[in-house]
Amino acid sequence: MELGQLRALREVQARGSIAAAALALNVTPSSVSQQLAALQRKAGTALTYKAGRRTALTPAGLALCRATVDVEVALARADAAVAAFRDSPSEPVSVAAFHSAGLAFFGPLAQALAGDGGPSLSFADQDVAQQDFAALTADYDVVVAHRLPNSPPWPATAAVVPLAFEPLDVAVGATHRLAGRSSLRPSELRGERWISVHHGFALEGAIEMIGTLAGQEVTVAHRINEFFVAASVVEGGGCISLMPRFTVNRKQFPHLVLIPLAEPRLGRRIDILARPEALERAGVRHVVAALQAVMAELVEAGPGPGPILLNHA
Repeated sequence: MELGQLRALREVQARGSIAAAALALNVTPSSVSQQLAALQRKAGTALTYKAGRRTALTPAGLALCRATVDVEVALARADAAVAAFRDSPSEPVSVAAFHSAGLAFFGPLAQALAGDGGPSLSFADQDVAQQDFAALTADYDVVVAHRLPNSPPWPATAAVVPLAFEPLDVAVGATHRLAGRSSLRPSELRGERWISVHHGFALEGAIEMIGTLAGQEVTVAHRINEFFVAASVVEGGGCISLMPRFTVNRKQFPHLVLIPLAEPRLGRRIDILARPEALERAGVRHVVAALQAVMAELVEAGPGPGPILLNHA
């Protein structure tokens, strides 16, 4: 089996079509088809099948794709051993993050790595549904992702570096009737108008859980994915929402109050995702360490229990 054939199979699995794989590999779709056909002849069994418009992998194809990851890791380690530049922390590193993480991390990360001989950075904000984060590792060296604790784990094809567990608090305006509370229970939120996220995003399930525990379906007034936009609406006092405790920009919203939930304990896991071979690169490890340091500072500066008034005098 040739490496080009294995890489073609892996890109088809990651991207869902021969055309998308060809674009990623900078070859023609015909070339990818030929690579897959040759690989299938050597394997002696079907490796792909059509699932609507997508090209999916059979169990044998998935097994071979997982083995390809091990091959890529071995090659990455060999490259690092024989090529000095691979060990250089100054090589470029691309970083993608969901919006609130980008707002919290990109500035401090760029400042931390400026002028220290570290990698040149390329940032991108990617607001995707939870199940789509792992696929971003095909296009970015480092992906900052989030998921709810009770959701499916990240796929085994992605290496995972945990950053933090971030609590989700109820956000209200400073003039809201609940603004002085030290904690809240779902039953106390009946009748409130909520700002939720777009359908399919993780936070929607957390808000629906609050309604279930309160015995009343939540009333969603707005669907806004960006927390800083939602916060500006919440400050007006007419709606409430869930807000992350550490990554929200506290200085920007002086009339926003965060109140912890006594129950349930809601939060999200913030993780770094990468292709396993990417973590063999010194520059990527340098960025991961810097992200861990930034996250530690956010957690350390984060508020303790009780009502949390953002930038409140």
